[in-house]
Amino acid sequence: MQHFPALVVILPLCGAALSLALTKIHIHLGRNVIFLSLAASFCMSIMQLRNVVLNGPMEYRFGGYALPYSIEFRIDAVGGVVVSMVALMGLITAFYCISGEVRTDKIKVGGAYSVVALFVAGMLGTASSADAFNMYVFLEITALAAYCLIALGGNRGMIAAFRYLLVGTIAATFYLMGVGILYAVTGTLNLQDMSVIIHQGGKDEAVLVALCLLIAGLGVKSALFPFHGWQPSAHTHEERGSAALIAGVMVKIPVFMLFRYIYFVFGMDYKYMKQVLIILGVFVGIGMMYGSIRAMGQTNMKKLLAYSSITQTSYFMLGIVIGAPVALAGSLLHFIGDAFIKGGLFYCAGAIKYKFGTININNFGMIYKKMPVTATLIVSGALSMIGIPPTVGFFSKWYIAIGAIQTGKYIFLVLLIISSLLNAVYFFKLIEKVFMENDKEMEDIRPVKKGELPWSMLIPMTICIAVIFLLGFFNVPLINIVLPLFEGVGL
Repeated sequence: MQHFPALVVILPLCGAALSLALTKIHIHLGRNVIFLSLAASFCMSIMQLRNVVLNGPMEYRFGGYALPYSIEFRIDAVGGVVVSMVALMGLITAFYCISGEVRTDKIKVGGAYSVVALFVAGMLGTASSADAFNMYVFLEITALAAYCLIALGGNRGMIAAFRYLLVGTIAATFYLMGVGILYAVTGTLNLQDMSVIIHQGGKDEAVLVALCLLIAGLGVKSALFPFHGWQPSAHTHEERGSAALIAGVMVKIPVFMLFRYIYFVFGMDYKYMKQVLIILGVFVGIGMMYGSIRAMGQTNMKKLLAYSSITQTSYFMLGIVIGAPVALAGSLLHFIGDAFIKGGLFYCAGAIKYKFGTININNFGMIYKKMPVTATLIVSGALSMIGIPPTVGFFSKWYIAIGAIQTGKYIFLVLLIISSLLNAVYFFKLIEKVFMENDKEMEDIRPVKKGELPWSMLIPMTICIAVIFLLGFFNVPLINIVLPLFEGVGL
């Protein structure tokens, strides 16, 4: 058990290293190794989360060196939940990718699964690390894999990947400059040690510059408004099988990093923190409106979901800006739930494109008769995005709203309600196309003997449906796990 924090990350890395070579032996051998490594990583993450909840945070120091010289992984209840979410989404996405295999080309099959495993390992390492530079390393592993997965989306995907590469490199530079300034001021890269020295005071202006650079870098990586320019194109043209991981999980990891920096490294007693949160609040408020308004005009399902993701990123940040413990807990619940909501909706978009060759929502008339599981997931995800009980989206927004009321930040409550109503406009339009529009009689280009889709696509989609409702029904146990951690750091 003491080695689980490292093994959860190392196993997918080993799978990624072995996949391409093993695929040359047999086309399915590398893929199966990836499945086993991701399944083992997920199982370990669940056992690790249980141990953290029962016994407190786990710390793993590579090489056995004392702080601040060792590279440390640290898993608390919040980190354990995030790591488990990433591991599960990685596992079911690997299953989903089976339907897109180019079975005659071993290099493409093995290479694609290697990149997916590397992508998951990068996110797991970022979420686990307690070292500022090590977080950068894993964040760039994630980004490099993302560039490849987006480029696999075809010619337009290659252009989107190149744009993201340019912007992502600038973002990484901002983050690294921020870390460099913090290291110059504190003399350490360990987040806990860094926090202690920052709280001792001194050089507040230099620390402020570092914080601004971190916000800019991580804001670009998470597509936080106004740093979102790369996101709509990348999420529209990325490779079908990996879209759920990129749009549903990847953009959340920088938000999680930013949360850790603001509340566990700098802290609310930092001299300029209130002014920083005010500026972030302006970005969040505009982003909630901007993403919803732009999504309303889209007919391409992926682009609709891409603009919706800007709004969802603002929801995650909303709890951070409000600062009340219950709002932070609600933000985390939305953070976890949206991975399966947005990931599931991108699974739906990929499934419809797989079966009919289009994702224009104007062609979705009566599609529920041909794809009942897909239609169920679309409805479940849409209702959760809007915030209708008993889905997880309702309860996460409820907790954020309570936090806004407790702190007297009623403007955020009003913006949350208006944004949810705008969400209802474009998601009900999507539901209307699926259930009420005339049948467009699209040609089924990949008919299946039994069922609407291959089993490898139906299993991940069914899991997403279940999680959307299970997190809603059992939101209280999750909140009770993480809320004590926020009691001491919130406003």
